[in-house]
Amino acid sequence: MLDIQLFRDHPDLVREGLARRHQGTEAVDQVIEMDLLRRGLLQQVESLRAEKNQASKEIGQSKDPDQRQERITAMRALGDQLDALEKELAELEPALGALLGTFPNLPDERVPVGADDSENQVVKTVGDKPEFDFEPRPHWDIGPALGILDFERGVKLSGTRFYVLNGPGARLQRALISFMLDTITKHGYEERYTPFMVKEEVVYASGQLPKFGDNLYHDHEEDFWWVPTAEVPLTSLHKDEILEEGDLPISYTAYTPCFRREKFSAGREVRGIKRGHQFDKVEMYVFCKPEDSESQFERMLENAERICQLLGLPYRVMNQCTGDLGFAASYTADIEVWAAGCQEWLEVSSVSNVRDFQARRAAIRYRPEGGKGTRFVHTLNGSALGLPRVLIAVLENNQQEDGSVVIPEVLRPWMGGVEVIGPR
Repeated sequence: MLDIQLFRDHPDLVREGLARRHQGTEAVDQVIEMDLLRRGLLQQVESLRAEKNQASKEIGQSKDPDQRQERITAMRALGDQLDALEKELAELEPALGALLGTFPNLPDERVPVGADDSENQVVKTVGDKPEFDFEPRPHWDIGPALGILDFERGVKLSGTRFYVLNGPGARLQRALISFMLDTITKHGYEERYTPFMVKEEVVYASGQLPKFGDNLYHDHEEDFWWVPTAEVPLTSLHKDEILEEGDLPISYTAYTPCFRREKFSAGREVRGIKRGHQFDKVEMYVFCKPEDSESQFERMLENAERICQLLGLPYRVMNQCTGDLGFAASYTADIEVWAAGCQEWLEVSSVSNVRDFQARRAAIRYRPEGGKGTRFVHTLNGSALGLPRVLIAVLENNQQEDGSVVIPEVLRPWMGGVEVIGPR
């Protein structure tokens, strides 16, 4: 959530940020008007409360019955006026909060202006694309031929965009998850196993609501929300808490299945298992002091890149433009790996500095050492990495002419020593 002080002191900065995101700015004036009304009402309420308290003291001290009754009558009228103003204020405050909750984070000045992901900027490309003496096949041919990927039974169980992984395919998916978790924990991130269903307030705190409500799965009877990413529960691990400066930074990693309706993928190439309503992901998450969030961003990006390097996957780092920037992010770097069969770059990680945007929504502060008061923490999140796209790249980049797939050496300990997946 944006700081209300921004609207009071720098409304043009908010307008400029929204314009760079290609969004309208009319609501800025609405926030300013509602805030002015709220502050005016609050001032009146506080003044009337003080007047009412003073009148109560005077009534208690009054010896004249007529004067006492006169003051009681006047205080009743004052009380009625106070009740009306308090009711108006009670209705206005949540309305203002709800309106503020619709504003995205302001993009950092380094974020390039662009309409959509086609205008993201390549920062660097690492590794060479694999070369083959044969025509490389896409995963939707490799998997079924090896008997490790079953589209028909996935559709039978759940419908389109679902699939079943068999035998070595299921083990490869599990190996990737374990390898990624173990790699990230070696670099100072503590693992957490979080619920896969959470409360509405938890989804809101991360910035997923109200913006993406239509793209999330929701149990209306129990009011549970299926997590679209582990970022959601990790954000609220310290919701409504005041942390100590000496405990920062706090770094977490977690695996979760992720559930999204994929309504926003209309018009995209969705063949195979690139886009589904259910997928797996390992997440990194950091709570830190504001002055440390830049270095934590670089650390997180380096960790995500390291996994690509260990797996031997060619990848590129992209700066997201304003039209692709996530709702809560101030700036984001994407990592895309090359998939030789479908001949495209697949996004496997988005590393974002959210600054204090989520901390304001979740009321997460820290107490500076030797200082007074509290400050909002900065939060960052990033995938390390997302499946099944890493699985796709491993299958397609390590395929052999006979249809088999060589397991990257770094994964073999998690594969029980299996070096090659061959036809069953």
